[in-house]
Amino acid sequence: MKPLKLVVVSAGLSRPSSTRLLADRLAEATSRRLADGETAVEVRVVELRDLAGAIANAMVTGFPATALREAVEAVTEADGVVAVTPIFTASYSGLFKSFFDVIDNTALTGKPVLIAATGGTARHSLALEHALRPLFVYLRALVVPTAVYAASEDWGAGGDARTDGLAARITRAGGELADLMARRPTPTGRFDDVVPFEQQLAALRP
Repeated sequence: MKPLKLVVVSAGLSRPSSTRLLADRLAEATSRRLADGETAVEVRVVELRDLAGAIANAMVTGFPATALREAVEAVTEADGVVAVTPIFTASYSGLFKSFFDVIDNTALTGKPVLIAATGGTARHSLALEHALRPLFVYLRALVVPTAVYAASEDWGAGGDARTDGLAARITRAGGELADLMARRPTPTGRFDDVVPFEQQLAALRP
């Protein structure tokens, strides 16, 4: 059986960056959960910082350079994706959005995606729900329930009675992504045991 392919997209601008650190920890949590189920996985990291010029050129010309084309192919052919961006002005970075603009808007249909973000303050955490999640829902990806936001004060914090610490959230999100990756999609890209939203609504009607 071929190993599953996990692709990590990191939009961090500095090196090293907290965005890349969070991306690596999410990849480790996902790989660890898959390994527990005796499922092999190959991890590839796409650093958007290194592709910034190529992404801008592709947006203008419509022709991606070789390195960018290979990165896009890696994402579209992956069995699961971890997508992590820094938060600027209460939303994802322009570099992050531009990369996914380059990808065909049907290429992520049915693909499991874990969304995550970093920022200087916890006030930006809702960007995961009002910016990142709608983006990937529009692209018809299967976004895992747990989104992970890491503010500066979250690193090394253990959480409290109402909120899990960063480490616990990383573990839970990685487990959710791994579980989706390990399930077999149908030829249409759907998962056999995923009930369509319309059927869920019908079941609730009297």
